[in-house]
Amino acid sequence: MFICAEHLSKEVNIGLQTLIILQDISLNIESGSSLAILGVSGSGKSTLLGLLAGLDLPTRGRVIYEGVDLTLQNEDQRAKLRSGNVGFIFQNFQLLPNLTAIENVLLPLELNATEKALEKATELLVKVGLQERLEHYPKQLSGGEQQRVAIARAFAVRPRVLFADEPTGNLDQKTAAHIIELLFELNQQYQTTLVCVTHDPVLADRCEKMLHLAGGRLIS
Repeated sequence: MFICAEHLSKEVNIGLQTLIILQDISLNIESGSSLAILGVSGSGKSTLLGLLAGLDLPTRGRVIYEGVDLTLQNEDQRAKLRSGNVGFIFQNFQLLPNLTAIENVLLPLELNATEKALEKATELLVKVGLQERLEHYPKQLSGGEQQRVAIARAFAVRPRVLFADEPTGNLDQKTAAHIIELLFELNQQYQTTLVCVTHDPVLADRCEKMLHLAGGRLIS
């Protein structure tokens, strides 16, 4: 199994109260597959995505990534494991505002000492239709264009798994349709495992498997 979550729970202490975000979540994700995680706002979807990606640790339970228990790794070890293996598309894009589109995509390539980094970053931005926007800063780009830069950056190191948090959530219908096509084109081309948190039924229907969260519990 590529990624295995076993009895995940996440709790946060707020003053004298304990907020239960996730309760006893178990799931398996096959390599090269696509999974949509659905649920209303506050159901724990983004928290689950962060746990599966090793960006956060559960209160109880564990996440196994190709035989490695992420809950036994420290932050630096998890970061090293993610490097070159895991891509993440954040809901608010998380582009660096002082870097141009090409520089945002170049950054992970340079951090991984990738050969021909500029050529590869340019190729990805051309693939997402931004060949005229290479030198533009995020504030000069529309929401859809920023999302495409974020996708190019996430795919830059050819990750084995891509986690996407509401990748079409802030986009108009036409742009969202383009982003969905782009995600699955890259998913097929690179055989990248795709895990999406979404409210978008069109995106969910394209995935091979759907899981529903309600009140922090997996209901299907």
